Amino acid sequence: QVQLVESGGGLVQPGGSLRLSCAASGFTFRTNNMGWFRQAPGKEREFVASITWLGGSTRYANFVEGRFTISRDNAKNTVYLQMNSLKPEDTAIYYCNTNPPRNEYWGQGTQVTVSS
Repeated sequence: QVQLVESGGGLVQPGGSLRLSCAASGFTFRTNNMGWFRQAPGKEREFVASITWLGGSTRYANFVEGRFTISRDNAKNTVYLQMNSLKPEDTAIYYCNTNPPRNEYWGQGTQVTVSS
C-alpha cells in the first residue's frame, strides 16, 4: 500500500523558514521523480517543485523565486522542501507525490500558514 506522509508544516511569520519532509513507502521511491504541490483555500492544487530520481535535476514554479530548495534522500525514502523567506501567499496545504503525480498517491498533506 502506497503511503506518502508529509510533515514539518506549521505557523510561521512572514520571512520565516520551514523544512517539510515526506516519507514514502509502498513503491520504489528511488526510481521515481518526486514533486511538491500545494493547495491554497479556494484554489486548485498547483506544482511547487520537482526533483529527478537521482536528484540531479530540480525544477521550480515561477513563484518560488529562489526561496525554496527541494532535495531527497533515497536511502531514507524521503523528499524534503526547504522553504525560506516565506510570504503570506505561501499559505496552503503542501503535498508530495511522484512527478507527474498519481491520483491514488495523494496523502493528507501538511498545513503551512504564514501570518504575523
